[in-house]
Amino acid sequence: MVPDTESCVRAVSSRDARFDGQFFTAVRTTRIYCRPSCPAPTPRAQNMTFYPTAAAAQRAGYRACKRCRPDTTPGSPEWDVRADVVGRAMRLIGDGVVDREGVPGLAQRLGYSERQVQRHLAAELGAGPLQLARAQRAQTARLLAEGTGLPLADVAFAAGFASLRTFNETVQEVYALTPGELRRRAREASVRRGHGRQSVVPDDVPRPPHPAHPGAGSPGEQVVGPSEGDTVWTTLTVRLPYRRPLTPDNLFGHLVATAVPGVEEWRDGAYRSTVALPHGPGIVALAPRDGHVEARLRLADLRDLAAAIGRCRRALDLDADPEAVDAALATDPALAPLVAAAPGRRVPRTLDPEAFALRAVLGQQVSTAAARTHAARLVRALGDPITDPEGGLTHVFPPAERLVAAAEDPSETVSLALAAALAMPASRRETLLAVARLVASGDLDLGAGADWDRARAQLAAVRGVGPWTVETVAMRALGDPDAFVPGDLGVRGAAGALGLPTSPAALTARGEAWRPWRAYAVQHLWATGDHEVNRMPGTDHAPLAHEEGDAA
Repeated sequence: MVPDTESCVRAVSSRDARFDGQFFTAVRTTRIYCRPSCPAPTPRAQNMTFYPTAAAAQRAGYRACKRCRPDTTPGSPEWDVRADVVGRAMRLIGDGVVDREGVPGLAQRLGYSERQVQRHLAAELGAGPLQLARAQRAQTARLLAEGTGLPLADVAFAAGFASLRTFNETVQEVYALTPGELRRRAREASVRRGHGRQSVVPDDVPRPPHPAHPGAGSPGEQVVGPSEGDTVWTTLTVRLPYRRPLTPDNLFGHLVATAVPGVEEWRDGAYRSTVALPHGPGIVALAPRDGHVEARLRLADLRDLAAAIGRCRRALDLDADPEAVDAALATDPALAPLVAAAPGRRVPRTLDPEAFALRAVLGQQVSTAAARTHAARLVRALGDPITDPEGGLTHVFPPAERLVAAAEDPSETVSLALAAALAMPASRRETLLAVARLVASGDLDLGAGADWDRARAQLAAVRGVGPWTVETVAMRALGDPDAFVPGDLGVRGAAGALGLPTSPAALTARGEAWRPWRAYAVQHLWATGDHEVNRMPGTDHAPLAHEEGDAA
């Protein structure tokens, strides 16, 4: 939540970027709100009011500063840590649930009444779910207006607005500019940059693409695959800001080392992946840069822009507060040298939590290479084919519903195909199908608003799913920063080398001091080993065998 007033004033006076996204400064004399690091002259303390969200400032009648663009800051790290109703609601709103299902859908996912959700959010954040979703729609509209050549009417509906009138009124109210003026100012800024002149440009404004081969597409351009019926893509590039510092080695190394062939790849300095979004498929390419991650997005439906950006941010843990995490872990003498050597380690998560749960079961008690092979067979058998204009991606990971339907199909052809795709012990196959049934039925929620404790309990109740799988899913699919895998062989080996206890029980007891950041401690422990998951892709080291999994 918002720090005390004195701390907020100090942060604003020193233009401390560490607080960007954690609170917003509203200036009563100008009726604008800013990020704490805004370069404008510091207002007098008596003229400042502080809000926990941009939506709360907008609701109070303030407009966004045109200079510091406060809506482009990293998200508050609090929503990644909290497992209560407010934290779950904020993650769901960020994933676009209110736009797709309305407040009733949000309340149903949370298991609360609409009135209770409204009361919780208003009490803590100063804004209800509709105001919070409205702020997100405004930001999406700005991205599309400034970064694509789409007609503004298409921008309005792609951003989630129900009418052009609401679109125009909201953009005018939030930015004090019409949508057309936003587009014109962005183009003028691009021209100035092209002539070497400095301009203030928000961190997530779509940039002109790097040169690509013919047909690769430019921002806002529609690209059609080579054959009739292929997906029509709309392409744009955005910058995803993060809080410094960031050590990208294990983040991208883990994603690429465990990549499913045909679904993920490393190409031209970027992690690329297909992803199933609410309105259609997408392809994302994520490349680490100084101060931001460049995200090149190909979307079959522009209504998925906000969801795609949210998925990318969560997959790379970009809303984390690395200074808070590092400070907590560095109090342990065994971890302190690791933290000092690699500040800002993040937890590699996933673009598709439901697919990751299935992949975690496939990876039990086998090597990384074998897990990739199992997943690739499943993808080729049941995944949706996709045309990738820029690389070698071929499929979207199949949904759990399709796996369940194939398992229940009585035809011999389907049975043989599924048996070939799931060439593994019968017990593990049954475990995989049991998890798939839970996901397909909706009983197991692994999405942005999932109840972490409930999901853990449901997974643990499945025969064949042990503690390693439960905590791995909690860490990478649910995004719990306190997930811990004390039984993992890599963690135990690193603990022994550092003089820490190696038995799961004793290591768990020692790890109590690392709460609520034990998932980050795991990343530091894993990184002590010489394995490709710990290296930026493209570095010249021979991969080593790596076993991970349950004793179950």
